[in-house]
Amino acid sequence: MNRLANSRSPYLLQHAGNPVDWWPWADAAFDEARRREVPVLLSVGYSSCHWCHVMAHESFSDETVAAYLNEHFVSVKVDREERPDIDAVYMEAVQAATGHGGWPMTVFLTPEAEPFYFGTYFPPQPRHGMPSFQQVLEGVTSAWVDRRDEVGEVAGRIVRELSGRSLAYDAPRPPGAQELHAALMGLTRDFDAVRGGFGGAPKFPPSMTLEFLLRHHARTGSAAALQMVQATCEAMARGGIYDQLGGGFARYAVDAEWIVPHFEKMLYDNALLCRVYAHLWRATGSDLARRIALETADFLLRELRTEHGGFASALDADSPVHEPADQSPARAADGKQHGEDAHGASAGHGGTGGRRHAEGAFYVWTPQQLSQVLGDADAELAAGYFGVTDEGTFEEGASVLRLPDGQPLLDAQALDSVRRRLLTAREERPRPERDDKIVAAWNGLAIAALAETGAYFERPDLTEAAVAAADLLVRVHMDYHGRLVRTSRDGIPGESAGVLEDYADVAEGFLSLASVTGEGVWVEFAGLLLDTVLHHFAADDGTLFDTADDAETLIRRPQDPTDNAVPSGWTAAAGALLSYSAATGNGVHREAAERALGVVTALAPKAPRFIGWGLAAGEALLDGPREVAIVGPHDDPATHQLHRTALLATAPGAVVAVGEPGGDEVPLLADRPLVAGRPAAYVCRNFTCDAPTTDPEALAAALRGAEGEAKAERED
Repeated sequence: MNRLANSRSPYLLQHAGNPVDWWPWADAAFDEARRREVPVLLSVGYSSCHWCHVMAHESFSDETVAAYLNEHFVSVKVDREERPDIDAVYMEAVQAATGHGGWPMTVFLTPEAEPFYFGTYFPPQPRHGMPSFQQVLEGVTSAWVDRRDEVGEVAGRIVRELSGRSLAYDAPRPPGAQELHAALMGLTRDFDAVRGGFGGAPKFPPSMTLEFLLRHHARTGSAAALQMVQATCEAMARGGIYDQLGGGFARYAVDAEWIVPHFEKMLYDNALLCRVYAHLWRATGSDLARRIALETADFLLRELRTEHGGFASALDADSPVHEPADQSPARAADGKQHGEDAHGASAGHGGTGGRRHAEGAFYVWTPQQLSQVLGDADAELAAGYFGVTDEGTFEEGASVLRLPDGQPLLDAQALDSVRRRLLTAREERPRPERDDKIVAAWNGLAIAALAETGAYFERPDLTEAAVAAADLLVRVHMDYHGRLVRTSRDGIPGESAGVLEDYADVAEGFLSLASVTGEGVWVEFAGLLLDTVLHHFAADDGTLFDTADDAETLIRRPQDPTDNAVPSGWTAAAGALLSYSAATGNGVHREAAERALGVVTALAPKAPRFIGWGLAAGEALLDGPREVAIVGPHDDPATHQLHRTALLATAPGAVVAVGEPGGDEVPLLADRPLVAGRPAAYVCRNFTCDAPTTDPEALAAALRGAEGEAKAERED
């Protein structure tokens, strides 16, 4: 066992038995490199990364490669999910140098942590124009020994170029209606009207963009915005990217039709998509949206919830093969987005006990496997319904379950038994590994999704799960000064400081939880986190950095306002600041939100697909956001009805507070009396309120956006 044996990261622990003498990221590793006068190999990946597993099996488990590494390098392994700051600064260098990125990310550094050579996955033998990993190591060693001055010059130039980059934009004001409309037009041009989603293969769930489109539809009544959401959500729900048996979404589809997924399941994708489908149901009443939201929520509780009440990070794409190797399905061609890349390596990688792993082995089916579980008659029914063919949609005659066009989206009664039996049989297969570390930001996203889904569909167990996860974050991740650690495992906090997305997404989750439960303490906790954002992450000009001003110094302080797989910390913070200001009347937080949203004004017309969360926050700002105070006894059904009406309103970014008369847990509730002794609702903007109402229908009318007003006119 190497130095990683003491780590709490599941990813680092996967490498603890390598013959490579791995170090975790620490000053001691770079001190050792200086002492020995050797370069540093930095390898960055994450637990559910397929190609990380492949390279680990092919190279890092190889005694010859390990011996060479141990003699000529100090090798440092980083979990990108624990240290997104390290990943961000070196990924920027990789992309600038090579034009693409990927995990595993492979970077060679000087002992001063300055990068001078870059790559992602390297195969064990030369392949597809790529050198072998051994060739790379020998080439780097030769350059280091024979051309040390040249290496130093290259490294210094790269660091100067990275340090000299700054985010400059001439947009001091937040986005207005013009910029948001321009974003809609840009998305319309990129929309795949035949298959849903945006762009071509590979296709990633556009969660943040869909949230913007739903809010834009609510504010403007845009039929185009709603149609893009509906078409994309139906296509994903039909596709292999959605687990038709167990619920939950895979990371992305390798094709443009959503058929073959990259099978890893991430907490953040499922939290974001659970919320999207719940919001689509809220806007349209779609039975499909309701089913997918609830199945995804149930997946989160069943497969990702930990014994301490939080939610695990991911399920692997790979799992042990459940059939002889020559009969098992291998992986299909892969795709790429910002670093998730296929390189043509062997699909299998080593597992415990010598068992071969393969991507998708847990999820795919052949016609013969269906017959073994269901019998011939029901197998034929299932094959037709789920698109399982003799040729297969994956490899080796296996198919990913999906719902081809023409199949009903809602289960026929005859299929209920089929699904249950297939799911039961699948549970007997070797399961994918679970990365059970708790990431603060992703749990914040899950808290918001589960709180709202539980409220919409009257599932108190979902809301209770959100409360338990929030409690874990407060107890384990958060200190009295409003500072967060990013990860924990087994109820024990990690050592990595929280980054901006942690503060923003946890605050967002707490504010959503407060709206659903009426417990003002969650607003207070959100305020502590957002004060930390203002004091430690914000620059004087309103821009935001991804790391705190007192965080570990790297070669560059990362700063990125654009969305990737999750909302950017920058725009997530802007949205949370805006909601908090609406709940409390705090002008400082609103001003900070408006300054931060200036970047959306600059990017909305140019890159709307990559600023979706900021566009959604812009919609909330244009709408107010509306502040809704519900005052009444907790056990009064009339209070509950008004509260539910407010939560189901589609006004973009509306903030809801509910409490007893005279309560002051949330400033929005202060000085709000009952009306004629009855529970009442107050609808306000900037704390200027309309006349209160005791009528749920009048409240619903007051919270309509343009689409609701148009519907009401048609009904009249």
